[in-house]
Amino acid sequence: MSDEKPTRRDILRPLHLLGIALACGVFAAIVTLVSTGAFTARVNNAIANGTYDGLTPIALGLVVGGGAFIITLLFLAMLILVVDPADVTKTVDRPVLFDPETPDEPESDKPGHSASS
Repeated sequence: MSDEKPTRRDILRPLHLLGIALACGVFAAIVTLVSTGAFTARVNNAIANGTYDGLTPIALGLVVGGGAFIITLLFLAMLILVVDPADVTKTVDRPVLFDPETPDEPESDKPGHSASS
């Protein structure tokens, strides 16, 4: 294994974020297509005969997929705004949400230690 730690800039590249949003949009579109029956003969025959009322499953899948792409992209952009610019060049060598490392506490501050002993 490499000892090289990735920086936040390496983790949060814009192309990666677009890829994540695109994957979410494609997933939402596929789920919509499968759940509306876009691959069934009954729905395809109704569309071909002109008797299908409403938005076709393909168009609905594109709308839902595009909406999921845009919402995911906006959500990820908002999350990036939380990152402090000074932290962008620091290496990530521990979980981000853990409390900051502090030096050992003095013996009197530890729980279970009484001040009179």
